[in-house]
Amino acid sequence: VQLQASGGGLVQPGESLTLSCAASGFTLNRPAIGWFREAPGKEREAVACLSTNNDITYLPDFVKYRFAISRDKNQNTINLQMNNLRPEDTGVYYCATDLGQASSYALCHSRPTEWGMGTLVTVSS
Repeated sequence: VQLQASGGGLVQPGESLTLSCAASGFTLNRPAIGWFREAPGKEREAVACLSTNNDITYLPDFVKYRFAISRDKNQNTINLQMNNLRPEDTGVYYCATDLGQASSYALCHSRPTEWGMGTLVTVSS
């Protein structure tokens, strides 16, 4: 299982950014896959998860009206569209999965077993 996150960078508050996670070594039609972030001094938290067998998504309240998670089946990638970014969105973003977990809600409320390298998002003026 390989997960490669990309797309991070420096943006100003209010701007948008899209992260991509390229998945390989497994088929994106069974496990849930999600995005998690770790901010300086804070615990890692889930920001968006998607069930790849039915495309049901889960996003916590603090991002659900600003972020969106989607899947590109042709490229085996999971994208995280982030709008109206805030300084508190700054952190390292990781994509992660658990091959034994199909539920997006459950994945976001557990600790996935497979993690990719993170990509840094910095929101600052």
